[in-house]
Amino acid sequence: MKVFKEEQRFSQSWMMLILIISIVGPLCFGIYGSIQQLILKQPFGNKPMSDAGLIGFTFIMLCFSILIFLFKLSTKIDETGIHYQFYPIHFSYKTIAWSELKTAKVRTYLPITEYGGWGFRSGFFGNKAKGKAINVSGDIGIQLEFKNGKKLLIGTLKQSEAKSVLETYQHKII
Repeated sequence: MKVFKEEQRFSQSWMMLILIISIVGPLCFGIYGSIQQLILKQPFGNKPMSDAGLIGFTFIMLCFSILIFLFKLSTKIDETGIHYQFYPIHFSYKTIAWSELKTAKVRTYLPITEYGGWGFRSGFFGNKAKGKAINVSGDIGIQLEFKNGKKLLIGTLKQSEAKSVLETYQHKII
């Protein structure tokens, strides 16, 4: 019995840089504006944001940053089917039985043009023909086509392992 397991998180360095700038930037402008107001007795800019507004914006960005790092995509493939969980959207694994599938294969895809990016996504610009995607990084996914015509792509960073396990269970797809 072959089993495939994988856990992925949003951990791209460019994403961390954007989040750090979005938190530190407003704080720096707020501190600079407060110092300028103390020394020059005038606010920074023509229409300065209130201190409460600046604190609120920074708090929202901090919460958003923490939420992004809570997301985790877990995938498991075994003899009963394909199981996935995109926490915190799914609190438990979703199971797709082999009997529900028409095809299952590993493929390369274009995250931005096909699905509009990463995360829990539908077709870009309403392109429902591509189906849904759950991914956190990369451009390799496990493409599932259901017998009812729906499609789901689950992102993976373990292309060869996923392909090998899917080949093992191809006979279960009837």
